[in-house]
Amino acid sequence: MTIPLPAALAVLIVLVAVAAAVRAASRLDRLHARTDAAWVALDGALVRRATVVRTLATAGELPADSGAALRAAASAATAGRDREIAENERGRALGGLDRGELSAELATELADAEARVVIARRVYNDAVRDTRALRSRRAVRWLRLAGTAAWPRYFEIAEPTTGPPGLPRHRTS
Repeated sequence: MTIPLPAALAVLIVLVAVAAAVRAASRLDRLHARTDAAWVALDGALVRRATVVRTLATAGELPADSGAALRAAASAATAGRDREIAENERGRALGGLDRGELSAELATELADAEARVVIARRVYNDAVRDTRALRSRRAVRWLRLAGTAAWPRYFEIAEPTTGPPGLPRHRTS
């Protein structure tokens, strides 16, 4: 008993299509996990920077107006869309800060915290870009391979204008 050629081809095409769908679903799952891990790293970097800002605000090394601006920025909300606004306010407050007034230890800690935020934001936004690119493919949408997972959102905050030397200033996402 032999299988007719058209039937064998149809079975082969179905198997290839199923394998491609499984591969895409697996890749999408890995991208979502990568996005989640990048968010955890970004959140940690933002929390660390907020801690440094609180330390700066209470250290007593700054003039009253700079200290007040930093205290207000340090106590800003940190959830959802409000978080982007709060982080941009922190960035503006830090941008207006005369770093020459800081002790070497605090200046180094602040520069390190800002560098980590920049890198973590770039990594997170790269993961979001890759995830969104795969999710926007027609086959992924038609087969609903993403399930009920929410579309990941970019986290857009201004990069510091004064940061550690050697860190590129161009935007990558």
